Amino acid sequence: MSKSNESVIVVGGGIIGLCSAYYALKSGLPVTVLEREPAGGDNCSLGNAGMVVPSHFIPLAAPGMIAKGLRWMFDRESPFYVRPRLSPELARWGWLFYRHSTERHVAASSEVLRDLNLESRRLFHELAEDGDFGLVSKGLLMLCETEKGLEGEAEVARQAVELGVEARVVDPAEAARLDPDIDMSIAGAVHFAQDCHLEPERLMALLRKRVIELGGTIEIGVEVERLETNGDRVVAAVSQGRRFEGGNFVITGGSWTGQLLRQLGTKLPLQAGKGYSLTLPDPPQLPRLCSIFTEAKVAITPMGGSLRFAGTMEVGGLDLSVDEARVRGIVKSVRRYFPKFSEADFEGVRPWAGLRPVSPDGVPYLGKVDGFDNTVAATGHAMMGLSLGPVSGRLVADLLTGREPFRPIDGLALGRFG
Repeated sequence: MSKSNESVIVVGGGIIGLCSAYYALKSGLPVTVLEREPAGGDNCSLGNAGMVVPSHFIPLAAPGMIAKGLRWMFDRESPFYVRPRLSPELARWGWLFYRHSTERHVAASSEVLRDLNLESRRLFHELAEDGDFGLVSKGLLMLCETEKGLEGEAEVARQAVELGVEARVVDPAEAARLDPDIDMSIAGAVHFAQDCHLEPERLMALLRKRVIELGGTIEIGVEVERLETNGDRVVAAVSQGRRFEGGNFVITGGSWTGQLLRQLGTKLPLQAGKGYSLTLPDPPQLPRLCSIFTEAKVAITPMGGSLRFAGTMEVGGLDLSVDEARVRGIVKSVRRYFPKFSEADFEGVRPWAGLRPVSPDGVPYLGKVDGFDNTVAATGHAMMGLSLGPVSGRLVADLLTGREPFRPIDGLALGRFG
């Protein structure tokens, strides 16, 4: 195969795109990354909670989520919200979400999500040998405000142990011993020892640096409008009259991936789920572990000397505007679990918003695009985009080179919904 036929164009410079570029370059393929954001621009990979989560083996589509979603629909400050709108795509996505919110689906998906997260964790530790991005391997605490919340999380811990994921229920005193630098008002917690946390900005900077050092090219401010095809091959990505030709294409455009794949005849059920984060540069207390407020669905991550709070899933289209009510919901939840904090601590802190691509069954999409053997797509990771970045990139490289993946990935196929 000639070098031009081996060349890879990666559309999307977020965590999945950069990891795909990194592992493709390590496999000996020439790579160009097309990043839609301008220099210094933001993307969904920068402001997230920075967690690596083997604990997250239960997909978003799970029993009880429909009932919770309907209840939360009437609370603007709630953790999950679907903005009603006339959209056939949203209607199809919602129907598929409903169909997959079953125990059977959870059982069928748990092993693949476990395997992906554990392999990604291993690859993060390998990547940390290339440079420092603040990787901390002390586990995660699921903090439960109520006995009911603790009972539910204890059941998740039981399922985790059955799957081979380390988990144990701890009382408030043991939680305080695990994380002695933060006062917690909780009924108890679950400690997932294999979870990690890191600093997303430093990770993304390292990946960009390594892609360039390995001979890759990163084109900034290139919003791909069209994929040019010739028969059963994509031959170029087009942006404002510029053509980027390649032998292979990787579509990792996050929430915008569906728009591009429609040009190739693939109607991917995908919705953008907006999340928010607030980062305190000088918090009143700084925990050592990352944690999640179980009932409030808010993630908390120490990043150097700062502390990030991230949460909400707002399904409402490709809209990055900030809903102050949803931000208020995050802020109001903090004092319930961390009593030394107050709402005044967040005054003047600018909220960040990002769009996470969400599949209707809570499982990522990763595979060849039907009818185009030289094109791979990876998206739909929802809240696990950063956690699954390295394993997704490695799997993309496997598909590009014909290597056998570390496990079967048929369950991630783009066409699994028909």
